[in-house]
Amino acid sequence: MKNKINKKTICLAAAAAALVGSLSVGSALAYFTTYTKSEGNVVLDLGFTQTTPDEKVVNGAKQVTIQNTGDYDCYVRMKALVGDDYTISYSEHGEEEKWTPGAEGFYYYSDILAAKTGVSSRIDVNITFPEPEDGEAPDFNVIIIQECTPVLYDNEGNPYADWNKIADVSKTIVQGEEGNE
Repeated sequence: MKNKINKKTICLAAAAAALVGSLSVGSALAYFTTYTKSEGNVVLDLGFTQTTPDEKVVNGAKQVTIQNTGDYDCYVRMKALVGDDYTISYSEHGEEEKWTPGAEGFYYYSDILAAKTGVSSRIDVNITFPEPEDGEAPDFNVIIIQECTPVLYDNEGNPYADWNKIADVSKTIVQGEEGNE
């Protein structure tokens, strides 16, 4: 008889649990069936900071401006490379001095270049040639190196440039990994 009571108690407990559980099923189903449909796709473009130099040679000097063609405001710097036999000097075009000499031979532009539209003021790279031995002007090449970095902000909201940040957009593909064969 004891076995019948246990079975009876167990059946009643199971029925009570099922009844209590069924009371909360409605709200649980409402939670799990509330959804939103979407169709199509969206391209996620994080963008880049990118600049393009404009260089013109006029009267033996290279005139340089830099335009921000990227997606974010940025700071820019530039320097010129020329052979050891030549001497270079920099001069600004205009009244405002916005280019200042700095580390590693770079000239730093003080203003922020706005995304897509910002253009620096012109800086001229003047080349002094050594006296030619045969009377002819020597061939030469002046290479302009320009770099940009996105504008960063400190805790007080002041903009600054971090020239040590490196954007590594390279991707290493190892032969034999899944999907790269």
